[in-house]
This record gives sequence, C-alpha cells and structure tokens, in this order.
Amino acid sequence: MKQMKIYDISIEIREGMGVWKDKDSKRPKIEITSTLKTGNANESRLHVDAHTGTHVDAPFHFLQDGKKIDAVALNRFLGECVVVDLAKIKNRGIEKKDLVKPKIRKNDIVILKTLNKYKETFDFNFVYLTEGGAEFLASKKIKAVGINALGIERNQPKYNTHKILLGNGIPIIEGLELSKIKSGRYFFIGLPLKIKNGDGSPIRAILVRF
Repeated sequence: MKQMKIYDISIEIREGMGVWKDKDSKRPKIEITSTLKTGNANESRLHVDAHTGTHVDAPFHFLQDGKKIDAVALNRFLGECVVVDLAKIKNRGIEKKDLVKPKIRKNDIVILKTLNKYKETFDFNFVYLTEGGAEFLASKKIKAVGINALGIERNQPKYNTHKILLGNGIPIIEGLELSKIKSGRYFFIGLPLKIKNGDGSPIRAILVRF
C-alpha cells in the first residue's frame, strides 16, 4: 500500500481569532459548561458564526433561491484537487490570465494559493478573485474553489464573484491555511456540518497525497 501524507489546511477555531473585517460579532466564544472538577465530564458550548475560520459558502449565502448547505451534494467537498501557486500576484485580483496556464480539469477542486496569510487582524488588502477569474473557473466546470483568505472577493458592492460561482453551483471555501503547501495535485476533503437551511458551515479541510 502506498504511503499517504495528510496535510491539515484548516485554521484553528479559538477565542480571539481573526475574523472577517475584525467584527466582534463574528468572533467565536467557547463556554465551559462542566468540568471533571465540578461534574462528571468536561463539556463546553461553542458559539460560532457559520463563516468562521476555514469554512464553505453555500449558494444560499448570496442567492435567495440557491441551495442551502444541507442540500449541496457531498461530492462537491471531496475529490481531485489542484493547488495553483499565485504568489506572484501583488496589489490586485486574480484574473483569467492568471488561471489559463495551470492545468485545471473538469470536476477539479481548485485551491488558490496567494500571498495572503492568516492574521489575527483582518487584512483589507488581501488578494482576491475578480469577476473575470470567477467566470473562467465556472467555464471549466469545477467542483469547488478555495482561497487562503477569509473572503474570496473584496470591494464588489454587488458580490459578483460570489454570485458567478455560487450561481453555477460552485461552493466557495474560504480561510484555508496554505503556508506549507506546494502547488500541484492532491485529493481534497472538507465536509461541512449538516446544518438545516444553512448558508455555510465551518469545515475541517485536508489535502491528501499518495
């Protein structure tokens, strides 16, 4: 049997972690409800936004008639994956011209590795995906797309990048931690929680290489 290497590309969920635009309302809280010192077990309660840390956006996040997270087919969240190195891009968005050369196949899960790095304070100038880049990826009929930023677009009043992808049934995975990941092909797994009528969900994302 071939040796398997697993890479955890998820952000740790904890109090005080970085969140979208540093909004306190989005920061998770972990409440200790019982401990072995005072009760029969260690127990805690997690108060968390659906878009915390490493998470996926379902079509319903921006489309009123879009599929909710519990209705999105699970095969969208696992399968052949290509990590595209876009570290040369600075101070602009990812465009179609940046995505033409990499070998992106139909039904790939496409992971965009940029200069973005996870920080406890939000980076308002993160590298993002433009509308043209989103249209190109949609034309390739990919399964899903991910990026190492807490959002995939910025300064788009009508959220067109989200709407292009989600309108084509392509879930968006945000908040990936890719600092130790090289470009190339992997197998991706990142299953969402089965939240009834949810617009998104945290995921534990991994890459597997055989």
